[in-house]
Amino acid sequence: MKRAATTYVEETGFGFWFLQSHVWQHHVLRVAIDDLEGLIDRPLPSAPVLLDAGCGQGKSFALLQAAFRPARLIGLDADPHSLACSRTEAERQGLEVQLIASDCAAIQLADASVDLLFCHQTFHHLVEQEKALAEFWRVLKPGGLLLFAESTKFYIDTWVIRWLFRHPMQVQKSAEQYLAMLREQGFEFAARNVSYPYLWWSRARDFGLLERLGIRRPKPFGQRDETLVNVAARKPLAPVAR
Repeated sequence: MKRAATTYVEETGFGFWFLQSHVWQHHVLRVAIDDLEGLIDRPLPSAPVLLDAGCGQGKSFALLQAAFRPARLIGLDADPHSLACSRTEAERQGLEVQLIASDCAAIQLADASVDLLFCHQTFHHLVEQEKALAEFWRVLKPGGLLLFAESTKFYIDTWVIRWLFRHPMQVQKSAEQYLAMLREQGFEFAARNVSYPYLWWSRARDFGLLERLGIRRPKPFGQRDETLVNVAARKPLAPVAR
């Protein structure tokens, strides 16, 4: 069942259109999945159960199928219209996808039932972020992997994004704050499991236009406010002392 609308912020009409676009699928989703694959430093199960938390219109399904060859692919989203689009997309791709109508703060799956959990550009829409992360932890098997890719507050809190899209601004976080949240929940990762993509579309003010024109050089890592953070984080095999 769909939870109260206050647990997440629905997308604008423009945002809903953009999430079905070629740009989103090939220049955002595909790039993120390729990057996340490179952050994984341990062998994966040969036929994992994979949950796409916040699957939207299902544009990730074919990419996730190709990258991870799951035995079971599950898509979860709180928006009925998005789930209808996901169902159509799965049928178009000839993929068997289990779809769940639920928000991330109350996932209708059993404890320790998922090997891989993909959460891409979803967290900044959620009001109950701590509850959602606790649910990710609950449904992941010991040794399971969270593939987490997010835009930070330095991108979300800009005039263009605030004008075109809709987000709960009170919960937006920096890259460091997202990493701290993951560690607090108990997830483990090292520096080699984290990346800070600095892509043309993620520039906070001008979408990289001045850099593309050669007017400005991009600031080096450590001297800029990171606009994206990707993490491959593991749930430990043994319980974590809290």
